[in-house]
Amino acid sequence: MKLGIGLRVAAVIVSLLLMLTGAWIGVFFLTAWLYSTIGSVPPAFLVQTINSLLGLLLVAGFITSINVLQNMKPGARQRRLEAFAPIVEALEQIAKGDFRVRLNSTSEINIIVRELATSVNQMAQELDQMEHLRQEFISNVSHDIQSPLTSIRGFAQVLYDEGLNAEARHHYLTIIETEIMRMSRMTDNMLRLVSLESEHMKVACRPYRLDKQIISLILACEPQWVSKTIDMDVALAEIMVSADEDLLGQVWSNLLHNSIKFTPAGGQVRVELQQRDNQFLCSFIDTGIGIPEEAQAHIFERFYKADQARERSNAGSGLGLAIAKKIVELHQGTITITSHTGTGTIVTVSLPAR
Repeated sequence: MKLGIGLRVAAVIVSLLLMLTGAWIGVFFLTAWLYSTIGSVPPAFLVQTINSLLGLLLVAGFITSINVLQNMKPGARQRRLEAFAPIVEALEQIAKGDFRVRLNSTSEINIIVRELATSVNQMAQELDQMEHLRQEFISNVSHDIQSPLTSIRGFAQVLYDEGLNAEARHHYLTIIETEIMRMSRMTDNMLRLVSLESEHMKVACRPYRLDKQIISLILACEPQWVSKTIDMDVALAEIMVSADEDLLGQVWSNLLHNSIKFTPAGGQVRVELQQRDNQFLCSFIDTGIGIPEEAQAHIFERFYKADQARERSNAGSGLGLAIAKKIVELHQGTITITSHTGTGTIVTVSLPAR
């Protein structure tokens, strides 16, 4: 099929070249006779330009005449309308929200019809994928919001009990506050992710010391890793980077918190920063619970949580790694995860050295 189409295209190109050549030869003799008749010959450049334009006009007029004659044939207009009717119908279905429509893109009627059918199929497929992602996003948001709301409503009803002692009341109020803060973080992360994915998002790069930024974040998290008696091992080379300091700070903060959160008491977290060739490499290495192999391919997807049965105190929104990946990509970098269940995880961010 593709070979037949290629031969037809080649035949059309050869025919056009022959027509152009014939037209230019005819125009050459015609203008030469005309110049000899009037006794005046323009400059060579002007002669060449006139001959080229007249040749093109002759070919265009010839092709137009053929199309007009074909359209005058009985049923020509009807056949043309019938060829485009499925495409129009498919576009109407897409406009109504039906993105599952597919056209026969191997039609022999017309090469233009085939190309249009292929384009419509591709558009419908991409819209179908976007609709699926939209529905999945709404489902995930609804589920993640419903969970804390259910908890808040339940504990709020318990507070109506007048016989509740002060200690229990304080305990329930603490849970309600924790759930409200979790909802607040989730909505903030959703807004941040939408902003990062916006076409108008600007990365304000400026030079700064990357190692100093990371060490300040590690010190800010000191109460968390000290309370779990985690051995914090730091090996940071002095590196000057040109990047958006605030955005990259979100990346390091997220990866550091994850390493501490999922490393059991008495474990170790190592943070490395080095330059290798034309790249800056920052790695977060922990001896935590690890990530199952089947989950690693989805770990950067929005709302994905590797362990759905994770206790509530460790539960996140599933947006942190998606945000980190987007920020790294905005800096033309990459982020990778290597992990084994029960032995730990290595997250490495690679940024171009510039």
